[in-house]
Amino acid sequence: MRPVPERARRELTRFLKFSVVGAIGAVVDFGTFNLLSTVLGLWSIAASVLSFSAAISSNYLWNRLWVYPDSRGKPIARQALQFVLVNVVGLLIRTPVFAVSEEPLTRVASGILPRLQTLSGPLAALAARTPPAVAGSNLALALAVVIVLFWNFGANRLWTYSDVR
Repeated sequence: MRPVPERARRELTRFLKFSVVGAIGAVVDFGTFNLLSTVLGLWSIAASVLSFSAAISSNYLWNRLWVYPDSRGKPIARQALQFVLVNVVGLLIRTPVFAVSEEPLTRVASGILPRLQTLSGPLAALAARTPPAVAGSNLALALAVVIVLFWNFGANRLWTYSDVR
């Protein structure tokens, strides 16, 4: 078996770090989404857009400091604008994926949640307290987040952080 080239290892490490930052962003995203939609009653698509905005702010900070610290030679305003533009395209991908998948995934959740309630333990308790609409919205958001992860990494690596070797 051939050893993995150094550049490929560096890019894999960056992708893994980018994914960790994305996971932190997902916590921000899902937390903000659920606060806005479930607690405050905001329309789910509007809540999705606002929660995405909060997440990209967090992601930019962590990407600049941790994933691509060697890109800090690029002017921050230019880099931030590039990051935002990439993520706006990501939002344009994410929003229809979310909107189209929310209703079908709510129907799926309506079928699965009653079955989960028959189990014992924390999963059954969570299923009993989760309305199908909330579960469906969160599943749709998760699907959209995973799809956009690949766009965001590739586009940011090639454009926003193009100065990194």
